[in-house]
Formats: sequence, C-alpha cells, structure tokens
Amino acid sequence: MKYRAIGENHLYGKAYAKGKKCVAARVVVYVLRDYRSEAFRRADPLKRPINRIGLTVTKKLGGAVVRSRVKRILREGFRAVDTSNVITKGNLIVIVARSSAVKAKSTDIARDLSYAFKKLGMLSRKSDSAPDSGCEITK
Repeated sequence: MKYRAIGENHLYGKAYAKGKKCVAARVVVYVLRDYRSEAFRRADPLKRPINRIGLTVTKKLGGAVVRSRVKRILREGFRAVDTSNVITKGNLIVIVARSSAVKAKSTDIARDLSYAFKKLGMLSRKSDSAPDSGCEITK
C-alpha cells in the first residue's frame, strides 16, 4: 500500500511546533491532527480515513545513497507497524531518523515506531512486540 506523503513544508513546521513528540532510540515521531483528513477521506474511492506521512533524514547522516536507504527502511518499518496494528487515522505523522537509524534494520525501526505510537496513544490494539526503548513524550 502506498501512503500519502506530506507535501507542504509548513505542515512539517506545524507538526514540529504543535504536535506530540516521542523520542525513541532510532527515530523521533511527531503526530498532529490533520484538519484536511476529512477532505482526503471523501476523495478516496473507498471512503477510508488516512494518515499523511513525512520522513526526515538530514545530511548529517550521510550522502544521498545513505539517506535514501534510511528512508526506505523507515517506510518499511512504518508499513510493518501499520499492517500488524491498528493506527489511529486522520493525523500528520512526521518520522525523523536519528544517527543510529543508519545501521538499523527495518525490524528495529518497526519496534521503535510501534513503541512510539503506543506511547502517543495511536495504537488501537495491544502490541506485544514492542519492548521499552526509553521513549520520552513531550508536548
């Protein structure tokens, strides 16, 4: 399944400034309610609500090849969490890669994302595969 991306730069800024944040070992997750989600739901042929996803990988982590690899791993980690759990829809989700994400596997990222979404109150079902990764939540 292809996910809808956050296309506007100002939405990243709003998610950083006003969204809930959870810092995990390999990723930082920002979540903000998407006020355009109802319009996207109406436009969908199946009338399903969606989340818009944004990935951030800085140049500090490496060159273009490294950054692209990290983004692929982040997408696969999110896909694994989304298929195994029920994530609350109608949000802007910004996932920021930390320096330890460069060496991580998609299962490690999925574990961190699952724990972060659980701490942020976005998982509807219990996730037993998410150990404590030292996530701290800030407003």
